[in-house]
Amino acid sequence: MTDCLFCKMVNGEIKPDVVFEDEKVLAFKDINPQAPMHVLVVPKLHIANLNALREAALGGHMLKIAACIAEEHGVAESGYRAVFNCNDDGGQTVHHLHLHVMGGRRMAWPPG
Repeated sequence: MTDCLFCKMVNGEIKPDVVFEDEKVLAFKDINPQAPMHVLVVPKLHIANLNALREAALGGHMLKIAACIAEEHGVAESGYRAVFNCNDDGGQTVHHLHLHVMGGRRMAWPPG
């Protein structure tokens, strides 16, 4: 997708603040953090949203990377939140599947 913000990050047109990368995903700091630690994990393949995810292993990989990021940032034990937003009413603003990983403060419930 030529106009997708996250695809531009994956292909190097835009340089995010990367915290992790492998052959399947790119993880980077959110430019509008909602917590002291706020990282996005995005698949390198353009997938519009959670409804379009067809490969369960990719979703599991994204969650495993989220747990590793939480550990590396020192929030795994105190707690963190991992969230997929899906479509407009779900709060998805960039229509490329991404997992928010947030920690470093107590999270409120309900979330919004």
